[in-house]
Amino acid sequence: MIQIVGYDPSWPKVFQNEATALRGVLGQAALAVHHVGSTAVLGMAAKPVIDIQVSVPSLKPIEPLRQALAQLGYTHVPLGPVDLAYPYFVTPSERPHTHHVHLCVYGSQQEREHLAFRDYLRTHPEIAQRYVELKRKLALENHGNALESQERYSLSKTEFVEATVSRASAEGYPCRPHRNGA
Repeated sequence: MIQIVGYDPSWPKVFQNEATALRGVLGQAALAVHHVGSTAVLGMAAKPVIDIQVSVPSLKPIEPLRQALAQLGYTHVPLGPVDLAYPYFVTPSERPHTHHVHLCVYGSQQEREHLAFRDYLRTHPEIAQRYVELKRKLALENHGNALESQERYSLSKTEFVEATVSRASAEGYPCRPHRNGA
């Protein structure tokens, strides 16, 4: 079941702890580790899952990255063509997940768009609130625990996310990739 909960002030600390662990297993491959998704927006209701974007020099070969993440209990979830640019990992492997890791190439469009979306929501609370309202509506409409329900929920947010990314990009978000992560 998709659950949207009130903001939890522990989320930034949970992210920081996991970012430290990720840097430990990925070493120099982790050029930047960012807290993304709704839990990265102060005060925003969200699914209680910490989304993390790890920027790496290259996604090829993927196997060493997959093995490193497995040391922390992450399981790769192949997503077809999306997997080539934004591989996705979850922990624990069964639902409910507590953490999602998305890998991307440092400086790529994927990296910029996800940071732009996060940063825009952080600086535009009215847009963040509209996003929360949409997520709550979609959570009710896609209430099953099956992967199909989760996919419908995610895909149903696409129009809002793309419009927000477009607006954010037009306004200069993000100015440049952040090497240190946040």
